[in-house]
Amino acid sequence: MASKTAIVCLHEGTRGHSIDPVFINKLIRTLKPSWIRWQGSNIVRLDPCGGRKDLIGLFPQKLREVVLAAGGNTTLMVWADVDDDMPDCDALKNEFWREAEKQGVTRDQFDQVVFLFAKDRIENWIEFLRTGATDESKEGPRIKHGSEAAEAARILAAQCQSGAPIKNIPPSLEWSCKNWRDLKSRMNS
Repeated sequence: MASKTAIVCLHEGTRGHSIDPVFINKLIRTLKPSWIRWQGSNIVRLDPCGGRKDLIGLFPQKLREVVLAAGGNTTLMVWADVDDDMPDCDALKNEFWREAEKQGVTRDQFDQVVFLFAKDRIENWIEFLRTGATDESKEGPRIKHGSEAAEAARILAAQCQSGAPIKNIPPSLEWSCKNWRDLKSRMNS
């Protein structure tokens, strides 16, 4: 088993103005990955990076500071929204790669990162997890309370842990779950 000790999550938004950190934190803490030593409160670090363009620009620097300088003790996750200007998750990941390559990140370094991209907003995932349906072609309804996001994250964690296929899963959630499963497989080997 790999000796990873922390997860750093870069995400869109500003501190205190986004539902994403509640969802991300609750999901990871509920999944409680086996390769993490669950001692202390700094196991999951959330790092808001502004808008998506800011996040893409900061990503290579954060990768170098957070992961590469840590000597393999940190898993970096990038959470972002696939807005109308991107056709799908792969197109957005390619935007991150272009910027990373431009700033001197190697492909091997880039491939260590776990990308989780929601189509339009994480609210679409929350809507799906709470109701069983969502339309990723439009923004999901705004979530006003962190408890709604936390409950949806618990539902997703339970579904991930069961290993059973998720019926009618939105494409961006399926894409992101595949990336999580790939990370889990890599860490447990």
